[in-house]
Amino acid sequence: MVAPSSSRIATVPDPAGLVPSGRTVAVLVAVLGALTAVAPLATDMYVPGFPSMGDALGASSSAVQLTMTAFLAGLVVGQLIIGPLSDGLGRRRLLISGAAGFVLLSLACAVAPNVAVLTGARFLQGVAGAAGMVLARAVLTDRFHGAELPRHFAVLSQVMGVAPIAAPVLGGAILSVATWRAVFAVLAVLGVLLLLAVLRAVPESLPPERRHGGGVASTFRAMGSLLARRTFMGYVLVIALVSAALFTYISGSSFVFENLHGVSSTTYSLIFATNAVGMLVAGAVFSRLAGRGVRLNTLLTAGVGISLVGALAQVVQVMAVGETLVGTWITLFVTVTGIGLVFPGGMSIGQAVGRAAPGAASALLGGLQFLFGALASPLVGVFGEDSSRPMALIMLIAVAAAGLALVGLARPWQGHGEPDRPTVRGR
Repeated sequence: MVAPSSSRIATVPDPAGLVPSGRTVAVLVAVLGALTAVAPLATDMYVPGFPSMGDALGASSSAVQLTMTAFLAGLVVGQLIIGPLSDGLGRRRLLISGAAGFVLLSLACAVAPNVAVLTGARFLQGVAGAAGMVLARAVLTDRFHGAELPRHFAVLSQVMGVAPIAAPVLGGAILSVATWRAVFAVLAVLGVLLLLAVLRAVPESLPPERRHGGGVASTFRAMGSLLARRTFMGYVLVIALVSAALFTYISGSSFVFENLHGVSSTTYSLIFATNAVGMLVAGAVFSRLAGRGVRLNTLLTAGVGISLVGALAQVVQVMAVGETLVGTWITLFVTVTGIGLVFPGGMSIGQAVGRAAPGAASALLGGLQFLFGALASPLVGVFGEDSSRPMALIMLIAVAAAGLALVGLARPWQGHGEPDRPTVRGR
């Protein structure tokens, strides 16, 4: 029998009477899902306009691509700052400030006179957009307990799966009738709608008596204590490393399918969408099984295992059989489907383990997720795009490392973060 640890969480009553019910829950989760979608939309919507953007601003392709890197850097920095701050200041005022800042900075991007100004505006836009992502997870952790929490995290994970696919499609539609500047104008309009939705549907979820005292220094000390906890960092690394595999797939798959296998951009979009459907189905299965009492650690372990099988099969296929369209598609589908279980499982358990400081926990889970993803995404190009081997090997290494973090640090058999476990002090 394994003794209870500090990272096990019980289903507890809501002392402040904050848990909404019925239609209010649906509206709240919908708004939080939209806040989560803003960053992926802002990341990819303007990608189809890169060539015309470079011409309009007199900038090289590398300078234009740097605007995306700046935005991703802003997302990481914003989450790591805003998450801990919200544990001391509350969620609502930072959500409102973030949404308002996103509107203003989207407009700044739309009227940027040169690529240097655009790059700076994109970094700050990422910081502002990070508020919605990091605080959506914190609000869910504040308001929901037990089996409800992983079910709602599954919704956010599904949104994160759909948004990167929808973003280039929406951007392409806008660019068919307007210039790249219109993309940022549309993002500003979306920001205004989100700001109104937050004002109307997202009340403060962290009352003063539950906030961290001691000012800003205390809130960041809470983050430091989480960094020192083996179990919590195990789940953080699982999420971050699996994200590295996903970003590698997103950045490298177009070269593999279009350049190596000769498919059209339309066919590639179909392949990409099909794999995304696997991720969405996995998220729905996670939500259903978690609601029926299946252990979150079991689902998380299954997700890592499925992704590892897919990634290993991809490498074996390339090494033993060579480049095949069907084989590459199938193995990537399996890998991405497994990731659809890992994200809601890892986020749910990580937030439960770090429930004492939900904002700081959300910051580390989300910030390192995007940091590892941003670091991994250019590696395919660095190691060459004349074979699918670099993409396959990078994905396998990332997923295998996630498996090691799961077994060596998180230790899922100990039941950390399960909704039916008592909370006890420990590591």
